[in-house]
Amino acid sequence: MPSDEMPVSLASGRYIEGGRQNAKHFLKMPSDKMPVSFASGRCIKRERFKQMLSKNITDAMKTNSVIRAMFNEGKEMAAKIGAGNVYDFSLGNPATPAPAKVNQAIKDAVDTFDSMELHGYMSNSGYPDVRGAVADNLNRRFGTDFDFHNIIMTVGAAGGLNIILKAFIDPGDEVIAFAPYFGEYKGYVANFGGKLVEVAPDPRNFQPDLDDFEKKITERTKAVIINTPNNPTGVIYSDETMESMGAILSKKEEEYGHEIYLISDEPYRELVYDGAPVRFLTRFYHNTLVGYSFSKSLSLPGERIGYVVVPNEVTDAEDVLTGIEIANRQLGFVNAPSLIQKAVAQCLDEKTDVAYYDKNRELLYGKLSEMGFTCIRPQGAFYLWVKSPVPNEEEFVQAAKKYHILFVKGSAFACPGYVRIAYCVSYERIEKSLPAFEKLAVDFGLN
Repeated sequence: MPSDEMPVSLASGRYIEGGRQNAKHFLKMPSDKMPVSFASGRCIKRERFKQMLSKNITDAMKTNSVIRAMFNEGKEMAAKIGAGNVYDFSLGNPATPAPAKVNQAIKDAVDTFDSMELHGYMSNSGYPDVRGAVADNLNRRFGTDFDFHNIIMTVGAAGGLNIILKAFIDPGDEVIAFAPYFGEYKGYVANFGGKLVEVAPDPRNFQPDLDDFEKKITERTKAVIINTPNNPTGVIYSDETMESMGAILSKKEEEYGHEIYLISDEPYRELVYDGAPVRFLTRFYHNTLVGYSFSKSLSLPGERIGYVVVPNEVTDAEDVLTGIEIANRQLGFVNAPSLIQKAVAQCLDEKTDVAYYDKNRELLYGKLSEMGFTCIRPQGAFYLWVKSPVPNEEEFVQAAKKYHILFVKGSAFACPGYVRIAYCVSYERIEKSLPAFEKLAVDFGLN
């Protein structure tokens, strides 16, 4: 708005007398000298208030989600040139619809259950019948021995990880994560005053560097977060890696005289390719807890539904279960959403169309490799991990935008020099993007 049209107003929205003249005057003043104006037309000088946001959030604002920022940039780009001309590979949003049985199960729950039960409070751990159904499903698929009390229904995997961390972490405690990792882990750990410690990957195959892992475990190490199939690489950690990791953790527990918990973040558990087995990682280490989400396996990211598993083998399992349940309440989740709990209990054997993502994987990996890009072949999830053709991957990201290609820089996952391409889009969108990738390859002298 031009300054000569700008009124000066209070929160009440009323214009003050002489507003236009005041506006002209105020715009010439330094911000710390700016007065506060009242409806009476009087002006008083105010001191600038100290920023009242927490340091934790203030720091987080400086590095707010790169993934979300790219997604929003894609929306802005689409508004200017048309969505069909933007190749947005930034966000891991499922591209396949939820199985038909999910929608039917939601309708059946509304029609079947008493309204007071369906929409009322319950145990902070969730409905016992739903937890029992999850336990039975895991037992049948993985040969485990759970019952309902081993399961806590959660507000997605993110909610699950936060309540686990709250139950374990005191200020100053350390939590290890294997780079590259989902960037929100750092914020989750910081929520409780913890410190995230990064372990480097083996750049040949992006398995964890176990020598570095062993060196990074200290007296303050309270937990380790693992994510396989991995976001962002699509790599599945091998049985050999998991067995070695379990042995290292057991040795370090003995050395330091306290438990170290392995937290397995498993939203991509069922999204595996080339005949890879779907695994349940509690068999590799006794103090393993699992955080699961139906966001990817049933294409339900907006429903925020998942669960935590605490096996009986975990040290003081009953206390751990009670602590996590209390954390669920204290963090304000209270309980997982009631209606979708009832629905997913009827859909535990349903799964998303993995073949859809596999077809996308084969096309994108094959074509980009032919163009000269160096890619890690995904074994699971729906991401392609690509080495930047220049040391600074930000330069690569910006160059891609010239051709309306959006992907996420590796430094957002604590692994600079790479980018993540999310291929959870339509096959046709990938096909249409290939000429743009060809131009990008030429720009960097590939082929």
